[in-house]
Amino acid sequence: MTTASPSRGRRAARPSGDERQQAILDTASRLIQERSFSDISVDDLAKGAGISRPTFYFYFASKEAVLLSLMDPLIKRADTGFDNAMDTMPAEPHKAIRRGIEIFFSSFGSHPATARAGVEAVHSVPEFRAVWAGLMQKWIGLTAALINAERQRGAAPDTLPALDLATSLNLMNEKMMMAALAEDRPSVQHDRVVDTLTHIWLTSIYGTAP
Repeated sequence: MTTASPSRGRRAARPSGDERQQAILDTASRLIQERSFSDISVDDLAKGAGISRPTFYFYFASKEAVLLSLMDPLIKRADTGFDNAMDTMPAEPHKAIRRGIEIFFSSFGSHPATARAGVEAVHSVPEFRAVWAGLMQKWIGLTAALINAERQRGAAPDTLPALDLATSLNLMNEKMMMAALAEDRPSVQHDRVVDTLTHIWLTSIYGTAP
């Protein structure tokens, strides 16, 4: 008489919900390195994750929601880093400005394909545009407050309106960062972006760079 193996007849363990969700994110992360975000479909994401299209929608409402999940840790890192840099402003304003720029660039530069896909989505997806616009408005507001504070204590000359200057500097950061990550031409070389932006910020705010 033979005894059946304990594992005989058992079904293979099914992936958990978290594993399926992560498989979708991993697939998206891989595909955006190979093609533009607009060329990726929900079917591509579902197939890569080993699930059906209806199952995909149990975890994400759209492919844009998947990309937003990939972007979220980069955005939080940049946002938190900028806030922390601003906390050091009263003591070391010049270092704080450089640190803020460095964190902004390194946060998105840590996953350039994701950042590029995010930029593409900002121009075509209202949800992304709203999220990014909200962040830019926050960073512009903090920069304008920084400029006004430096002017009030006599450290910076009163030239252009602080809000106009802050808007221009932050939009410049965005454009230069994305051009460098995409290796566009023309663009500043990757390893010189932070130094270049810091110089422009300091000379624009203070009239000179230390």
